[in-house]
Amino acid sequence: MARPVFIVDGSRTPFLKARSGPGPFTPVDLAVQCGRPLLARQPFAPDAFDQVILGCVNVIADEMNPARVAALRLGMGEKMVAFTVQINCGSGMQSIDTAYRYIREGVSDLILAGGAEALSHAPLVWPQQGVRWFAGLAGAKGIGAKIMAALKVKPSYFKPIIGLERGLTDPITELNMGQTAEVVGHLFGVTRAQSDAYAAQSHRRLAKAQSEGWLKGEVETAFARDGKFYDHDDGVRPDSTPESLAKLRPVFERPWGKVTAGNSSQITDGASWVILASEEAVAKHRLTPKAVILDSQWSALDPGIMGLGPVLSATELLKRNELTLSDIETWELNEAFATQVLGCLAAWNDEKFCKEILGLDGAAGELDQTRLNVDGGAISLGHPVGCSGNRIVLHLVNAMKRLGTRRGIATECIGGGQGGAMLIETV
Repeated sequence: MARPVFIVDGSRTPFLKARSGPGPFTPVDLAVQCGRPLLARQPFAPDAFDQVILGCVNVIADEMNPARVAALRLGMGEKMVAFTVQINCGSGMQSIDTAYRYIREGVSDLILAGGAEALSHAPLVWPQQGVRWFAGLAGAKGIGAKIMAALKVKPSYFKPIIGLERGLTDPITELNMGQTAEVVGHLFGVTRAQSDAYAAQSHRRLAKAQSEGWLKGEVETAFARDGKFYDHDDGVRPDSTPESLAKLRPVFERPWGKVTAGNSSQITDGASWVILASEEAVAKHRLTPKAVILDSQWSALDPGIMGLGPVLSATELLKRNELTLSDIETWELNEAFATQVLGCLAAWNDEKFCKEILGLDGAAGELDQTRLNVDGGAISLGHPVGCSGNRIVLHLVNAMKRLGTRRGIATECIGGGQGGAMLIETV
């Protein structure tokens, strides 16, 4: 029999907006910053875990297998098995899902699962022609040959490409993620005004959550080596209004596009962890579970409409568990783009789409936005790609506990044409 899997605790760093140059923390730095206080408050030693799993997409050269580096820096011992997972935007949720399956099947009892990303540390990449020129120069034998090779240089060889820009472009469709959001918005008639209104709402909700102190038990203060500290998500703009956002120009499809810098997720650094435990581990360490993971689902679709991934994965969860949209009291749907989120809501309310694509008898219905991303999302606090899936699960649990709701779903679209979803129930 499959064993129950509990979420017993978790924490994250503040999400720090990428500005000019690399931020104060690498992915492992971030994982350690929120991992230390999390482990320090547990009633068991750090080496009591069976393994560590960490999602990370933009792994930097100095931190190969950041899960292992983080585990060692967290004092979890040399014998701690730790590995890194990568499924683009779903990496942080994949770490939880992998841990969930290990525990459910009886392989492990206690796992630390997280996600960490420092997008401000994304590398600059030399153009391929420049790389070939460097290789030719290095391989030339003798002074004459080196001079001849050197003379073939062109100024364009020294113009680096931003690695993040290439990473956010799908190699199959050659569309960047913003363009895929434009496609979804076009398919379902999402307007620019709707997208800007949704973005403004995200900022208002996060600002309220911060002012009310609802994130204090979730966000750990991060301390940089120069003594500066960071204690809140710094990308929030409480003064955002639909009117002010309407002044921004489209970024990806000018002049008529609907996706702007203001209604898109922010480029951000951040990390998050959750602790998963079996029933045996809960009893052994006298833990108090917050929630139980009931089910999870991964789905795939055309990369050009990757933003609809949450509709496919979450609907499969609902069907398998004989639930409807209205049975889910709290939702976290990662805000990659406002247009993409609204496209998902429109798809669930579209009878033809639900019948032909989702295999339903009719439209799934209208998802009540008062249940969706109740404290804001990636538009207002940022989207550190390898971390976001972990954060939305952690925050879903905390939000449900605060609101007194029972069932929730965390879901996200995934670059490359996939989607992930997790069904959670509070304990």
